This record gives sequence, structure tokens and C-alpha cells, in this order.
Amino acid sequence: MFTPQQRSALRDRLVAEARADDRITGLAFTGSAASGGEDEWSDIDLYLGLDPDADQSAVLADWTARMYADHDCVAHTDLQVRGTTYRGFFLASTLQVDLAFAPAAEFGPLGPAFQIVFGQPLEQPVPLPSEATGLIGMGWLYALHARSSIMRGRGWQAEYMISGLRDQILMLACLRHDLPAGHGRGYHQLPPAVLLPLEAMLVRAIDPAELDRALGAAIGAFLDEVAAVDGALASRLSAPLRELSLAT
Repeated sequence: MFTPQQRSALRDRLVAEARADDRITGLAFTGSAASGGEDEWSDIDLYLGLDPDADQSAVLADWTARMYADHDCVAHTDLQVRGTTYRGFFLASTLQVDLAFAPAAEFGPLGPAFQIVFGQPLEQPVPLPSEATGLIGMGWLYALHARSSIMRGRGWQAEYMISGLRDQILMLACLRHDLPAGHGRGYHQLPPAVLLPLEAMLVRAIDPAELDRALGAAIGAFLDEVAAVDGALASRLSAPLRELSLAT
């Protein structure tokens, strides 16, 4: 396991390497280091702005080779947002290093967790917020597929669908409380009065009765969150959704 001191030392080294790379004209800390929430389990999040003439693919290839050769990387994975590639590196020490390689026009904050180290950030368009209507739509889809999975005897698929429904509920609750909704980042900040009843949605065993019980609890909580967004829609959804579980 890595230590906070090792993490800080590696971050300082990566910043120095970025300063020495003429193709990189800006760098910012993002994530917990930029928001004041860093603890012993935090990873490294660096947002790199590229020179307009830089070849993004070549920069990615060079930095990836460096992470493997010099920093004991064992695997990596990508996420693409607009023209920016977020490459996450998994090190043998269990430390995660997330490096974002942004075209010059995209080097700027997409949220409050953005602490400039060097370079000139550009104002970015405000990203579209998570849409409650989309979460609601995914919620009733998960509920439908949870029911069919239970009836088909596919217990593990049913658990997956109930967990998916639970995530939609938690994201809706995060939106309602003005918290980050994606990737579970705001879940721990939800009030205990919201979180404690949701524990009933956890699947405790892969058998039809337990799956049905968890689904029933999830449907009830889902309808409560839908009602906070659109009471009329919650009323329309209530009867057919409650038919999906004997526990309701």
C-alpha cells in the first residue's frame, strides 16, 4: 500500500515532468487535492493542458510509457469527455493516478475542484447537469428487469438490476440535496434520514423471497424520490411498479 508521503512525492515528480515537457502548457490539480478533501486513501488527479500544436496521441503514448517504465504501473484505462482523454493508471503500490490530457481549448475548470498550478485556464461551458427525468426512466427500467430476472430464476441478474435501481434512487436524492450525483461521490453526504431507510434495499441473499423483498423496498423509495420531482408522474408509476413486487 502507498503512503501519503509517497503519493505527494510522486505528484511532485509528475508536476516537474509536466513542466519539462514543452507540449504541456498548463496543469491543474483536480479531485480531492483541489477541494480540500484529500485523505490517506486519495489518489492523484492532474489535468494537463496541451499546446495547440501538440499531438495528443503522441503525448498520451509517451506519458503512458513513462508511467509503466518509471512509476511501476500495472494497468490503465481511458475515459473520453469531449476532446479530453482521462487516462487512469493503476500502480503496483495500489495508488491510482488519473491524468487528463486536454486540448488547449479545453484546459479549464468544469467544476469547483480545479486548482491551477501553471498555465492559463480558459473558461469552459457549464456541463449539463444530470437530468432527473433520465434517472427516473432508468429507474423504472431497472425495476422491470429486476422483476423479470427474479421470475426467470436469474438471481444474480436480479441483484444487478436492484442495485441499478438503488443507484438511480441515490442519484435522485443527491440532485435533490444539491450534491454530486455521479459515481457515488455525493452519497456519503446525504442526510442520515435519507440513507438509513435505503439500507433495506440491500440484497442479503440470492433467493427469490429476499430479492423480492429488496425490490419492494427499492420501489417504495424510488416512488418517494420521483414524487419529489414530479408528483403526477409518481402517481402514474405507483400502481404498475408496485405490481412488480409481492413485498409492496
